[in-house]
Amino acid sequence: MPAKPTIQLVASGDLRLAANQTCWPAQKAMEEALAKAIKAAGFEVKRAHPYDAKKKHGFIASQREGIEVFRGIDPDAPLIVAEAVWQYSHHVLAGLTTHRGPILTVANWSGQWPGLVGLLNLNASLTKAGVRYSTLWSETFTDAFFKAGLVEWLTTGTVTHDQSHVRSLPLLKLPADDERMGRDFGRRFRANKAILGVFDEGCMGMFNAIIPDDLLHATGCFKERLSQSTLYAAMQNVSDEDSTAAYAWLKRKGLQMKLGTDEATELTEPQILLQCKMYIAAVRLADEFGCDSIGIQYQQGLKDLTPASDLVEGMLNNADRPPVRSADGKRVLFEGEALPHFNEVDECAGLDGLLTYRLWRELGFAPENTLHDLRWGQKFDKDYVWVLLISGAAPPAHFIGGWKGASTERQPSMYFRLGGGTMKGISKPGHIVWSRVFVMDGALHCDIGVAEVVKLPDAETERRWQETTPQWPIMHTVLKGVSRDQMMARHKSNHIQVVYCPNEKQAHRAARIKAAALSELGLRVSLCGDVRLA
Repeated sequence: MPAKPTIQLVASGDLRLAANQTCWPAQKAMEEALAKAIKAAGFEVKRAHPYDAKKKHGFIASQREGIEVFRGIDPDAPLIVAEAVWQYSHHVLAGLTTHRGPILTVANWSGQWPGLVGLLNLNASLTKAGVRYSTLWSETFTDAFFKAGLVEWLTTGTVTHDQSHVRSLPLLKLPADDERMGRDFGRRFRANKAILGVFDEGCMGMFNAIIPDDLLHATGCFKERLSQSTLYAAMQNVSDEDSTAAYAWLKRKGLQMKLGTDEATELTEPQILLQCKMYIAAVRLADEFGCDSIGIQYQQGLKDLTPASDLVEGMLNNADRPPVRSADGKRVLFEGEALPHFNEVDECAGLDGLLTYRLWRELGFAPENTLHDLRWGQKFDKDYVWVLLISGAAPPAHFIGGWKGASTERQPSMYFRLGGGTMKGISKPGHIVWSRVFVMDGALHCDIGVAEVVKLPDAETERRWQETTPQWPIMHTVLKGVSRDQMMARHKSNHIQVVYCPNEKQAHRAARIKAAALSELGLRVSLCGDVRLA
């Protein structure tokens, strides 16, 4: 890197004005701390785009705006993408794909706004696009880990991280029975073929969440590309009687509903009834098109027409859910089964979730699984405990108390103007397998690990909710054999897939079998952390 170059800085934001305005103070504070650290290292940083006094924020808020900003940046200059909030990766992806200088993505270690989630999505999108980058994160920007990484990048243009927790499956020897079972399942999965119903592709700029068709087809899965307008139209054909019956089922099951009367700020009964119509319409469309799994985008398009899809997604992912009959009333659709749903139409989670659901069925385990955001974490007692959260998709089967332990609260109006309820709960203690399918070097990969969901004191759970998003379900997770910084350095998504196992021994066995199954489907599999080989 040339001596003392000026570091260019960009900040990708949300598409939604309210979110950018609300989150700007946190971004501004993060950038000030980052600039101070860069100056202390003997360099200067310059914002490549100004604060907009009219819009009241300084984020790049669209793909077009990002392209225009990058026209004014020297393509050989060292560049930092600073993120304290959720951001749309495609706002800056076009410019980053042609940037020749060293790129560093940076996030503040905070649960307030999902800056870490935005960073991980951007990193995964850059990885899929084949763009070279380095990445760092910090709570204060004064800690030794961050300062050492920053100096390394400023002087060499790269940052190296410890990824010794990652073991490539071809270099390992699995127990013969596990290998045989997994590969047999994989062969049958591919031969039988499956359809992922995609209700509009590419939610919120998540380039990383789109699997190229040829890579997906090699696994035996194919996309049925559906429009969210089709879903909205199907909602109009669901009778009030059917939606009222689903609503009554939820009440009988004990779902707690935090209801009010102000449509603009509170969760209301009419919002939930519309969500019940979406749920019924989604199941009927999945049946009509023969879909084995579906993903609803919602955040763009449907957000201007209906309440949120989140309560719907949690219902779909639970085997015990309100029964849905065909429009003629003659059949109960997908009876006794979940209809696996991939939140934010994340196709990587869709492939993983469907395979996991079917494999866990064969293993005789509870098959409900979901993605979460890898949101944030802190140490509690001796363990580093991650906060996993997601606005939708988490099934009540994962919660302490099941349906009776589940509640629904209004989605924050900053993101969800028309409201709608979440599926909220505290995930039960137990052992899980975690995973992530991602695209790298033109191929499908999957990282697999084991973890333990722990129960924290009520006061600590509430504190963590208040530090993040209290309307969303929470999973307190200890990743086995993977440190905080190792996870951040390696993980290629804002999302992480999780599924319960009966006990710790079965979690390790299931992880091995799943690894063999995915390998049989052609994925490049790595075991991460303490996954036992026997």
